[in-house]
Amino acid sequence: MDSDSGENAKRICGDGFRSSYSENKFRVVNGLVQPLLTDLYQITMAYAYWKNWKHYDRAVFDMFFRRNPFHGEFTIFAGLEECLRFISDFRFTDSDVSYLKELLPDTTEPEFFGYIRSLTAKDVTVSAIAEGSLVFPRVPLLRVEGPLPVVQLMETTLLNLVNYASLVATNAARHRLAAGSDKELIEFGLRRSQGPDGGVSASRYSFIGGFDATSNVLAGKLFGIPVRGTHAHAFVSSFSSLSEVKTRTIQPLPATGQSSHAVKFLPLVEGYIDVIASLLNTPKTEMNEGELAAFVAYAITFPHSFLALVDTYDVICSGMPNFCVVACALNQLGYRAVGVRIDSGDLAYLSKRVYHACNAVAEKFNMPWFNDLKIVASNQINEETLLSLNSQGHQITSFGIGTNLVTCQTQPALGCVFKLVELDDLPRIKLSQDTNKITMPGYKEAYRLYSRDGSPLVDLLQRKGDDPPLAGGKVLCRHPFEATKRAYVQPAHVESLYKVYWKDNKICQDLPSTKEIRSHTKRSLELLRDDHKRALNPTPYKVSVSESLYTYVHDMWLKHAPIGQLS
Repeated sequence: MDSDSGENAKRICGDGFRSSYSENKFRVVNGLVQPLLTDLYQITMAYAYWKNWKHYDRAVFDMFFRRNPFHGEFTIFAGLEECLRFISDFRFTDSDVSYLKELLPDTTEPEFFGYIRSLTAKDVTVSAIAEGSLVFPRVPLLRVEGPLPVVQLMETTLLNLVNYASLVATNAARHRLAAGSDKELIEFGLRRSQGPDGGVSASRYSFIGGFDATSNVLAGKLFGIPVRGTHAHAFVSSFSSLSEVKTRTIQPLPATGQSSHAVKFLPLVEGYIDVIASLLNTPKTEMNEGELAAFVAYAITFPHSFLALVDTYDVICSGMPNFCVVACALNQLGYRAVGVRIDSGDLAYLSKRVYHACNAVAEKFNMPWFNDLKIVASNQINEETLLSLNSQGHQITSFGIGTNLVTCQTQPALGCVFKLVELDDLPRIKLSQDTNKITMPGYKEAYRLYSRDGSPLVDLLQRKGDDPPLAGGKVLCRHPFEATKRAYVQPAHVESLYKVYWKDNKICQDLPSTKEIRSHTKRSLELLRDDHKRALNPTPYKVSVSESLYTYVHDMWLKHAPIGQLS
């Protein structure tokens, strides 16, 4: 086994995801992301290119999408770092080539396999919009230039790395907008995600999109995302009586002025049962003893971070009274409970009842901090649920969101495509009776034009070599296909959207951390007008072309479109 194939096998069969601090400063390596993670037709096209001496042709490909997801008017671009990592490591191993020899027809010329084995990204250039940026239809996210077969072989993998990442980040951003900036959002999706790769990716890109934390421990380790979690219903139902609590003491905090010796906790708990039952108007017989035992056991184990799942039996009659009993006993030893989680039922109604119960306990025992306990809600929450809860005046402070977030249930794919737009400095176009599928030929630059209040007005595509738009200047912006849709824009600020990220076989930009990408996303969303972000009937964000590019596209369209004939 050669060294490359040995390393490849190690990546796949070993850790899967592993940390890596190479000269390019990539933080995580996924052994599945490699040149063979592609469609077969990419390999067969590469052979056909090679057979026809087109492997020296220099190609330009654009990656873009045609429609914003979730019936919205914005998308978050994500996955760039993973694309650069893939390009940085792009090479076929001896074992890869051996497999391709088995896969391709026997008539395949042996010299082709030597060519495949020699390929790297040394002649490839990648320009891109910054990861975490707002992006819009038709504006290329990535521009990849290089030898035609090499870039063609990258297509499927690059699309795989961007499509899901951008979709999840956008979904997370929409959930953040629906929940409001003052609510904590926790990604709970690992158990429902599309495999381990999907689970880790969802955690990372949900965080970039605006979530505050994840339940995914591996994602926390790999990307520095805050990790949250408490206990499940199984923990509660595993106890049936207080006699099952075997560890029964807690060390008081020094601030209480109590003895430094451990204190028996159960007597403190039992001392609050009658008063809490009376205060919350709950019969003691309704307070499940097994649930109380589970809360006691968990509080003794985690006195600094006691957060209880209160809906195993009944939130109002059992869960909340039992939680309050344990929280009050903890307070007596100097500890403050964190809050409760509700995982079923009418979340708006139950959150209000929980909030009022906390208010009553706070006033009764002079514990004002009890008014500020977290009320965490989970249970199949999605964007529509959040908007509905807002209309009901809920008292939830944190949301745990899993299935609908990580599976992007309302839209399964973003639909990014990777199209050839130039070959050896000559434009290439793809035509269709559906104008939405006509590609923009040629090497293009993209600019974002901003208004005086700092909000983006329009994205402008123009031809390479054209003078860039200037702040304060008068810029004619045209619809790509509808001649009557045009307007002059006088931008207060102009932003060039592309930077060169990969050239001469190396990374050309400092790569931001996951937290820095998240901050960039947040700032970008804050600048976007509210009418573009609203959930219902958002105002379309305009993507325009320059006069020069408009003429260029339509000239090519007329040149290549067949002329119909009536008879």
